Amino acid sequence: MPVCGSGRRFNCVVDGDTLWVDGEKIRVANIDAPEVRGRCGRESVLAAEATRRLGHLLDRKPISIRALGSDRFGRTLAVVATPDGDVGEALVRQQLAVRWRGRREPASTLCAG
Repeated sequence: MPVCGSGRRFNCVVDGDTLWVDGEKIRVANIDAPEVRGRCGRESVLAAEATRRLGHLLDRKPISIRALGSDRFGRTLAVVATPDGDVGEALVRQQLAVRWRGRREPASTLCAG
């Protein structure tokens, strides 16, 4: 799945834990990926890699979306999977995301070093 550019977003990856599918903004449940506008250079680099990897995991594969509700920004919170498995879990295994603990990870987690 391509990374979103400017303009209309329909089927594309925003970052390591957010994507658009059929015009609906989806937040991958149970993970927290580094932010594109990171608090340090290392976070920004990891965010770019997580974004690319999520796109690769979803590329040309059937996507299963199991909605769990909405997050505080109105995005659909969902478990996203392909025939290869849960994409959030794949990003955690590859150390490109961490399990969601109810809050954004502190900068020291990614920026120490």
